[in-house]
Amino acid sequence: MAQQPHRTDELQQASFLLILAVVSLLMAVIIWPFATALLWAALAAIMFQPLYRWMLRKMRGRRNPAALSSLGVIFFAVLVPAAWLATLVLEEALVLVSALQANPIDLAATFDQVYGMLPEAAQEAVDRSGWADVSTAQTKLQELLAESAGMIASQAVSIGSGALGFILSFGVGLYVMFFLLRDGERIGRTVLRTIPVERSISERLAERFLGIVRATIKGSGVVGLVQGVLAGISFVIVGLESALLFGVLTTIFALVPVIGAGAVYIPVGLWLLVTGAVWQGLFVLVVGVVIISSADNVLRPILVGRDTGIPDWIILVTTLGGISFLGFSGIVLGPLVAGLFLASWSILQEYRDEDARAAEDFDRINVDASGRTPDIVGAD
Repeated sequence: MAQQPHRTDELQQASFLLILAVVSLLMAVIIWPFATALLWAALAAIMFQPLYRWMLRKMRGRRNPAALSSLGVIFFAVLVPAAWLATLVLEEALVLVSALQANPIDLAATFDQVYGMLPEAAQEAVDRSGWADVSTAQTKLQELLAESAGMIASQAVSIGSGALGFILSFGVGLYVMFFLLRDGERIGRTVLRTIPVERSISERLAERFLGIVRATIKGSGVVGLVQGVLAGISFVIVGLESALLFGVLTTIFALVPVIGAGAVYIPVGLWLLVTGAVWQGLFVLVVGVVIISSADNVLRPILVGRDTGIPDWIILVTTLGGISFLGFSGIVLGPLVAGLFLASWSILQEYRDEDARAAEDFDRINVDASGRTPDIVGAD
């Protein structure tokens, strides 16, 4: 009978943990429609925390005006230009696809032109490979253009029909961002205290999480933006139509490691060369190799300051996996998950090493206390 209260306590604790798990799951299900908005609100609050602190100093510690002012700067300096840019890119994409449908690319003529520039040995290799038959590729290209036009139009219609949901998510994101800017540090400390993990481990994870967020957004986002701007300027100089569209595509591809900005400017430069725009094609290729590709090596150490410790192949796999699972948000969320995964395992390894060193020190102290040296013990 003496153990009955103990069993009752265990049952109550297990019941409470079950209730906690169920309530947490229900909470996740309820907020899931706004998960993307909450994710970007949290990331923006982390990145613009220095702006809030600056506003807080200027407003003599008044938190509400400082958070509201910071939110205003973010809205007018970042969100409004981004929305305007997205509208222009969508218009250019529709114009480009419509132009390609009206005047389709003659792959046969282009192939004959490139084929004539090849040496005789290369021409024979092409003939043996069967690549000389471009009729199938021409048909596939026309089908792709038709599908692209339909996809862009359907996306535009879905955005218009879902305008209320978008506005609601956008408003929720701004509202949450206000409180995260104002109370982010306090919320973070509360979460660290409530996590059922040793305090030192949770603090290490939080520190590395913040470092990974800054490295992902500053090191990848800002560098990709700079590369896209440089590419867009080079496209404008050579008179390329839809220069803004290709500049944005350069920014997007620059976020994906291994693939990089070269996935856009190299095909554009080669296409200009093939179509007879020789100096324009050479200009795009030279600017891309010398300036655009070098921007990553120059800016990333300045912006990030230290390596995230995530191998490029892991970033590539998690980025592509995140895109397939979450869409555009996966570009950021994929590397974040990879970083936390590696950080968790590295912290576990560090604790194991610390425990091993502590055990060695304990054994050494016991040996010294017994009056024998480790060498004498080892002699047995």
